Amino acid sequence: MDQQVTVQDSLEADTALQAQPVVQATFRDYVQLTKPGITMSNLMTAFAALWLASFGYPDWKLAILTMLGTALVIMSGAALNNFYDRELDLKMKRTKNRAVAAGRISPRNALLVGLGLLLAGLAVLAVFANPLAAVWGLIGHIFYVLIYTPLKRVTTLNTVIGGISGAAPPVIGWVAVTNNMDPAAWLLFLILFLWQPPHFLALAMLKTDEYRAGNLPMLPVVKGFAETKRQMVLWGSVLFPASLLLFIHGSVGYVYLAVMGIMGIIYMVLLFQGFRAKDDLAWARKLFGYSILYLTVFCAAVVISTMVNYY
Repeated sequence: MDQQVTVQDSLEADTALQAQPVVQATFRDYVQLTKPGITMSNLMTAFAALWLASFGYPDWKLAILTMLGTALVIMSGAALNNFYDRELDLKMKRTKNRAVAAGRISPRNALLVGLGLLLAGLAVLAVFANPLAAVWGLIGHIFYVLIYTPLKRVTTLNTVIGGISGAAPPVIGWVAVTNNMDPAAWLLFLILFLWQPPHFLALAMLKTDEYRAGNLPMLPVVKGFAETKRQMVLWGSVLFPASLLLFIHGSVGYVYLAVMGIMGIIYMVLLFQGFRAKDDLAWARKLFGYSILYLTVFCAAVVISTMVNYY
């Protein structure tokens, strides 16, 4: 089966968009174009890393401007993703009403918004934080827009490759303070990179029918649920010890070690339960929800443990 999106596919999609009645885009449409939920979750990891690098005493002007620059870069990636995926979004129930796919925002406007946000975000990071923060913002953006998004149509490894972009925000937060890629920066990158495959593979299981309809080679579509669960366990098994290494290299205290030790054990139990699950979708939904909780608790544990250590 040819997974590539052909020129004809793109032309047909654009023709379909043009054939739809023109509906004026709302402010909400432009907000949703930037995927605010994804933006906020990434900002959460960036702030936790910035807080840790500052030993709980951040320069608030630097913190606010770093968050702003990071947000603009992430929002740019989301807008350009909507632009690039407009023909695929029409094929899937959960995405067909997105503003670009539905024709409320023109592809041209989505492209201009995405490029404008990118330039603004990189400028804010380079001027008000440091060039290294801007470089990491660009690295994350490139992997999301130019590598992950096209490869989503080609290989089951798209989830892994996309993890690089999702692991960039905490590095931006860290280097904005330190201007240095030390072991803690790489460890934060590794933790967020390892967290993403189990999280997004659980989502892929829940949306298997839609991905199949969109002709996307997601792992559950190509290899089935059994192989997907096996790979999720492998990723989780590396995430658990990696998360605890931050206790050694990141100046977090025993509060972090205890909390993430417990969270990691629960995560592993849930992952192994997948092999005995009678309802795969119910298990995937439970794991997806827990992975969101895990990330939230991770960020909170970093912040609270830093406060306990240095206040």
